[in-house]
Amino acid sequence: MLRFGCSQVVIERLDPLVNPDMVPSTHMHQIVGGNAFQASMPLTDISRIASCTTCEFKEDASNYWTANLYFKARNGTFKRVPQIANQFNDGDNAGLTVYYTSPAPNVTTAFKPGFRMLTGDAMRRTSENLGKKMQQCYRCFSKPNFGGSMYSPCLDPTWDTDYLPRQPCLGGIRSNIVFPLCWDGKNLDSPNHRDHIAHPIGGPASFSVVNGTCPASHPVKLPQVMLEVMWDTTAFNDPADWPEDGSQPFVLSTGDRTGFGQHGDYVFGWKENSLQMAMDSGCYLRNCTQLTSLATKVKNNCSVPVTVVENIDGWMSELPGGGEMS
Repeated sequence: MLRFGCSQVVIERLDPLVNPDMVPSTHMHQIVGGNAFQASMPLTDISRIASCTTCEFKEDASNYWTANLYFKARNGTFKRVPQIANQFNDGDNAGLTVYYTSPAPNVTTAFKPGFRMLTGDAMRRTSENLGKKMQQCYRCFSKPNFGGSMYSPCLDPTWDTDYLPRQPCLGGIRSNIVFPLCWDGKNLDSPNHRDHIAHPIGGPASFSVVNGTCPASHPVKLPQVMLEVMWDTTAFNDPADWPEDGSQPFVLSTGDRTGFGQHGDYVFGWKENSLQMAMDSGCYLRNCTQLTSLATKVKNNCSVPVTVVENIDGWMSELPGGGEMS
């Protein structure tokens, strides 16, 4: 299992999967990875286009992105909730943590150049009721410095929820997004960015449980990808700033107040066969002799020029893009 940090490469209203060539796209995203990210990303090997990456390993020029989180104050204004470096990723410039899991060497097949996928549904506002097989979840840290529980995500509804926490989280909120792990073996993408991938027989696979059998329609088992975002909500814990009715004040950049609509996008960009070697060599967390680790300063210096110039950090009267809340 690989676990590594990726610093922010840009925060912007671009979405080359769902809204290709649309500038700006409908809602804000936080993006990490290689600097080949742009409004349109054709089915090509982006590792040959990117000149740097914000991720731990030099070989990974992939792009990963999710919705942003905003705080809505009692007076109706919004402010983006910042991300913080995850545990063991000291020095990272916000961003997120990426996991790749495989049950054993020579069991999974790495993604091919040009591959991309989307998981989650930005329009969902109800639970999938997956219980211990949640594919996106939130952890409310009850103490500072990730205090309360670092138990593995999306495995137990007593620790995690598929909706945004409804109480103040003194240590912030963790958001996890798990991708499907079966591929049709033919298509690098599909019109909805989902049909070329599938869950194993029996339903979604829990995090790091990659032993399920893939269906005949999608026979190729991929490494399981999971994204982990740490939202620093500590500046927004004063009940006097929350809605008068006591309801939780956070909203995703899509306008989703429930949290059920969290989603993740992925464009593969590992160089040559580096990911396959890592999966087949038993690499663990950040320890992988087959890969080249970058100094924190080097990856933090990688960025993408901003295309859509707008307020991303100050207080604002509406969500970027003017999306309605639901």
